Amino acid sequence: MRLPAPVTLGSGLTAEFEEDRWVPGAIQLLVDGTPQSHVNLRDPSELFFEYVRRIGHVIDLFRPAGAPISALHLGGGAFTLPRYVEATRPGSRQQIIELEGALVDLVREAAPLPRRASIRIRRGDAREVLGRLPEGMRGAMDLVVVDIFSGDRTPAHVSSAEFYELIRPLLAPDGVVVVNVTDGAGQAFTRGQVATLASVFSTVAAIAEPQVLKGRRFGNVVLLASGDPASADGAAAPDLEWLPRLLAGGPHPARMLVDRELTEWLRGARPVTDADAAPSPEPPPEVFGRG
Repeated sequence: MRLPAPVTLGSGLTAEFEEDRWVPGAIQLLVDGTPQSHVNLRDPSELFFEYVRRIGHVIDLFRPAGAPISALHLGGGAFTLPRYVEATRPGSRQQIIELEGALVDLVREAAPLPRRASIRIRRGDAREVLGRLPEGMRGAMDLVVVDIFSGDRTPAHVSSAEFYELIRPLLAPDGVVVVNVTDGAGQAFTRGQVATLASVFSTVAAIAEPQVLKGRRFGNVVLLASGDPASADGAAAPDLEWLPRLLAGGPHPARMLVDRELTEWLRGARPVTDADAAPSPEPPPEVFGRG
């Protein structure tokens, strides 16, 4: 397999692809040595990273199997999840917002999107682009995936209540927001993100490997949010009866925090605003074999 040469992004970081030695036809995107995305070009329905598989299960369960959806992806990577949606829910309409134009060009050269797919790419900062999306997207998104990283950290300005308030009007009445968070000891950043989502949406859940949720190991936590508390007036919360089935699909072991258990886990955490937002913590060197 012939892959394009590495490129320097606007952030100064280096992006490159490498072949997966163990999975024929699969490639991995690295940004300054940090694995960002894994794509099986022969079978885009196969997901490699643990947290991506958890998000894949959300995509599988939150709507009837195979039904097309409208999805917005904040942060592109190698477009792994848009490819998955197209493979498992053909006919879906998707949009990607990606800051790094050089990365978009690199991905398109190394792993072109399917020609039949309805996937539009908007270049620019996710928060800025959210503020100028077409009016027709309001109330129309079944799924919004937030997976924004600069290198190995989530920037502060896409972690605040003000940021999530830009997403909420885009959701369909029973639409779902999925956020990928990385954190370690104490889970202070993750708990702040959950508290922030809970201030904007009526239903929130957190899913991860138990040792990660306990703060004993650095890793990914997948956060889910749905519903508009401001429109409540006694209205019922969105029907997320499919949530318990997420754990059955793996990866194992897994734990989901929701309702009272989530409230207890959040004790002491407060919503993050633009005034006090901070980037996610930097992973320990050993996480990506740099120790």
